[in-house]
Amino acid sequence: MELTFCGAAGVVTGSCHHLQVGDRQLLLDCGLFQGHREEEARNIQPFPFDARAIDAVVLSHAHLDHCGRLPVLVRRGFNGPIHTHRATIDLVRVLLKDAAYLEQADVERENRKRAARGEHLLKPLFDIDDVEAVMGLMCPLEFDVAEEILPGVTVRLLPAGHILGAASIVLDLQERGRRWRLVFSGDVGPRTTTLLREPVPPDHADVVLLESTYGDRNHRSREDTLREIGQVLEAAWEAGGNLLVPAFAIGRTQELLALFASHRKSWNLDRWHIFLDSPMAIQATAIYLRHSELFNDAAQAFLDRHDLHDLLPNLHETPDTAQSMQINNIRRGAIILAGAGMCTGGRILHHLRHNLWRKETQVMIIGYQSEGTLGRRLVDGVEMVRLFGEDIRVRASVHTIGGLSAHAGQDELAAWYGAIGGRPPVHLVHGEQRGRDGLAQRLRADYGVQASTPAYGERIQL
Repeated sequence: MELTFCGAAGVVTGSCHHLQVGDRQLLLDCGLFQGHREEEARNIQPFPFDARAIDAVVLSHAHLDHCGRLPVLVRRGFNGPIHTHRATIDLVRVLLKDAAYLEQADVERENRKRAARGEHLLKPLFDIDDVEAVMGLMCPLEFDVAEEILPGVTVRLLPAGHILGAASIVLDLQERGRRWRLVFSGDVGPRTTTLLREPVPPDHADVVLLESTYGDRNHRSREDTLREIGQVLEAAWEAGGNLLVPAFAIGRTQELLALFASHRKSWNLDRWHIFLDSPMAIQATAIYLRHSELFNDAAQAFLDRHDLHDLLPNLHETPDTAQSMQINNIRRGAIILAGAGMCTGGRILHHLRHNLWRKETQVMIIGYQSEGTLGRRLVDGVEMVRLFGEDIRVRASVHTIGGLSAHAGQDELAAWYGAIGGRPPVHLVHGEQRGRDGLAQRLRADYGVQASTPAYGERIQL
């Protein structure tokens, strides 16, 4: 048995791990690289394995850095089953269709420039036909139900608490009479969220792949986070402008809407117009509500008694482009939730273009911002950005709400590992190097385990 790290090794994107069990090959995730141009260039490079030889994929959840290269895998010859939670299947369909549309639009825009310069034209990384092929391979799983997906490979999903349907993957492997349990954490969510249940660690393992996005630090407490959101909302109203929220369409948007609904009075939200300006986020919110049985008990009880639009009567969903453009005529009193969450594309760029230069504008960052993204540059205090060929001075105030992250902080990651019996070897993935180093030091101090920080392409024998 052999494991190769084919992504999310020293970075937080491109999650992909190749597992060889006898003559069988499977992948854990197959995600896009995002952030720096050098990282994104890996998306068009050949896989470090033969896509046609992969027997199956097990997918942890529906974020592009975990599922975004599945259409590329299919385009290059993969034709096996993709096993994941049934809620994840619904979300992946929306996510990948949107990604295919944006990929096509970006390539067409670039090709117009290339054609004018007489340069060779680009082809999209994948298209809607590739997405449809991916969806035809999906095989639904339920939480905590073991299923043999290949001879000698049994998979069981545990709730990870990150987004709807997000799972930690438990693989029980057999080869030549040997048994081995490999656990891949996926992205572990915080213990306390408005909507989802707590993450569930496995009871034992022989080897663990553990995410380390926030491995070097903790988030603010829930109480401090709610107080901070209230302060940002008040500051935004007093400043007399709009509040822009770059929102991840799946996960953070639904969490924030739930918080708006439950704190509508105390945050004085009735004076605002709230725009959900993301077709994908609108669809994802509907999927969340269809799978409300996956919510925690308090959220289920709350939503059983109320409809979202009754809770937020000033919520405006704007799926059409024309509706989105009209929002930019509003100079004050608008809360605008739009993707992409790291400001790497989507409608948020248009709203930033119309608002960033205004000192009365407030920007509220509610999720992780990878190195190299516009969102990260805004958090780091950049003074000038370039949007649609135009230089924009940043006069807006930028607020980072770290406590709303969908990822566990260091204490929660250490506790998740600590609940696993036997102190198994652990390999830290899905984190920048400082996050991995911080978590490695913490695990060594708490449990005496030497956590490894594998490099891209590194192989280990099980």
